[in-house]
Amino acid sequence: MSPAALDTFPSLDAMPSLNVSALLRSYDIHPDKSLGQNFLVEDSWLRKIVNISEISDQLSVLEIGPGLGSLTRYLAEKSDKVIAVELDERLLPPLGSVLSKYQNVEIIQGDILDKDPDHLISAEEYVVVANIPYYITSAIIRHLLEASKRPLRMILTVQSEVAERICAQPNKMSLLALSVQLYGHPEIKCNIPASAFYPLPNVDSATVRVDIYPKPVIADQNIKAFFRLAKAGFSQKRKTLRNALAGGMGWSKDKSEKLLETAGINPKRRAETLSLEEWSTLVEQSQNLFSA
Repeated sequence: MSPAALDTFPSLDAMPSLNVSALLRSYDIHPDKSLGQNFLVEDSWLRKIVNISEISDQLSVLEIGPGLGSLTRYLAEKSDKVIAVELDERLLPPLGSVLSKYQNVEIIQGDILDKDPDHLISAEEYVVVANIPYYITSAIIRHLLEASKRPLRMILTVQSEVAERICAQPNKMSLLALSVQLYGHPEIKCNIPASAFYPLPNVDSATVRVDIYPKPVIADQNIKAFFRLAKAGFSQKRKTLRNALAGGMGWSKDKSEKLLETAGINPKRRAETLSLEEWSTLVEQSQNLFSA
């Protein structure tokens, strides 16, 4: 399906395109590869992301990595307020210029990992929209989802490979998939070709929508134990869970095997084969067996 097929905001069609390359040249800015700076410039895809976000004038948006404001303009047209957090100080002058007419946009310079979402967003309900590089995807997702005020949903534009990992099912599970699916349901909504970005990246991207559950799948008091076990299980992916948990948790192999058998899990299985529900059972049994 073409991006135009999902354009549901005809009022946005009249918005002029932003000439990102010319804007960068006028401010003598060169995209920083170390920050993963590839700006989405094709308007049809920008409109599609707004559609996927399902924002309204009753919702606030936390945008991470607004860049030069290409998408921010569209978000501002449809939402109550946009909080745009940009790490690169060099981009603030052109970003401010592009967004100067929008009174409902607040630009904040800094690292989102240093910002408490509870302090950034005053509204009780908000949506996260982000175009984030691979190297920081997992950290940002955990940071947002572990906040006391979680978003209603997250719309993440990431490398296609990362999108597939986020949405993975048993036999291809990863720690990233568990980290997201613990809090919400992810789904790849569109695949965006590299040609839609400037400068041209080496890989295609995808936009993932994560609808956040009212409560995590695992009880809050067990989440730390869950991540300890999951990290141990995935720390040596080629090993059986019996051996990986023993090594990662500092247990004897007998202790590890006892836990797995009590949870109804074959000790010879590997971490990527377990479902989130099986990890939940494993955590519960570990609390019952070893918390005394």
